[in-house]
Amino acid sequence: EVQLVESGGGLVQPGGSLRLSCAASGFTFSLYAMAWVRQAPGKGRERVAAIKGGGFGTNYADSVKGRYTISRDNSKNTLYLQMNNLKPEDTAVYYCAKYPENYYSTNYDYWGQGTQVTVSS
Repeated sequence: EVQLVESGGGLVQPGGSLRLSCAASGFTFSLYAMAWVRQAPGKGRERVAAIKGGGFGTNYADSVKGRYTISRDNSKNTLYLQMNNLKPEDTAVYYCAKYPENYYSTNYDYWGQGTQVTVSS
């Protein structure tokens, strides 16, 4: 059974940092591209970052480029999102999502339960 379990969310002041983690199980983690997707209140889902299975290809939304870094440790089956210089508009539920292949398709086949990130003073 595929499981994706996020952690690391919380309340942070503007300009602060957080690191999200996603522990994956139930599949061969290194063979699949992964993504972080967020959903703010009243808005649709937005892919903020994605990474290929080998970890050598990444992609970022313009809204987070230069502030967020996606990475993965295939030996630990874990996906990470380092978020720096956080802004109030980054407030959202952040989801870890698995692609069905090792490329950035339009769909995901599995999601985590999400972790809340709130940026506020």
